[in-house]
Amino acid sequence: MAATNRPIPSVWARQQREADQPALSRAAIVREAIAMLDADGVEALSMRKLGARLNAGATSLYRHVATKDELMELAVDEVAAEIHVPAPGSGDWRPAVAEAAQSFRATALRHPWLASVLGQAGLAYLGPNLMAFSDRLAALFTAVGFPEPSLAIDTVLSYVVGMSTTEAAWLSTVARSGETEAGFIARLMPAARQAAAGHEHLEEAYADTAEAAAEGSVDPVAIRDAKFGYGLAVILDGLALRLPG
Repeated sequence: MAATNRPIPSVWARQQREADQPALSRAAIVREAIAMLDADGVEALSMRKLGARLNAGATSLYRHVATKDELMELAVDEVAAEIHVPAPGSGDWRPAVAEAAQSFRATALRHPWLASVLGQAGLAYLGPNLMAFSDRLAALFTAVGFPEPSLAIDTVLSYVVGMSTTEAAWLSTVARSGETEAGFIARLMPAARQAAAGHEHLEEAYADTAEAAAEGSVDPVAIRDAKFGYGLAVILDGLALRLPG
């Protein structure tokens, strides 16, 4: 089949139309869409519901954003501006990469839909903030001498996106329960221990967690931070072996 040479569909490749309602800007639409996404997730977002929240008809929205897919591109790029990547320095590269990874994770937890959407779309999202984020990461890995910086970046981001997706899904489940995270864990423990019966290593782990939950000494945030930090350290240990010399 002959190539059609059609461009990749993206909101960034389409010229923006002049607005017929000065009060209804693309920026206002994107801000409200992000608020809806943060509150209720991707499935709850629709152009009709968004228009109702903005007191505008869907036709007015389409003058600024042609489809929901375009709206998602814009929303993803807007929150990507929150991710901080340090500039390359003359010192150890690992703290800078870890800081960037932790910033990505923090952004993904503030916007629980972000990691899963990026995991599905990948490089289909080409907004300026995402491109700047990629450029800053590339500068970090290039400065330290990685022979294949793009592969190193992909390795780190695959870990961060995967962990952030799982963590955001867990926190969304906790939020729907109406309980605190510690309270939710304490309520789950009896069933978890029963399911782990006969599996010695799991029984021991759940017993320790159940005891801590009963005492009220469980710190879920510290547990999640430690788990993320451990995995990230393993990833960086492996990448360090790829450095020349």
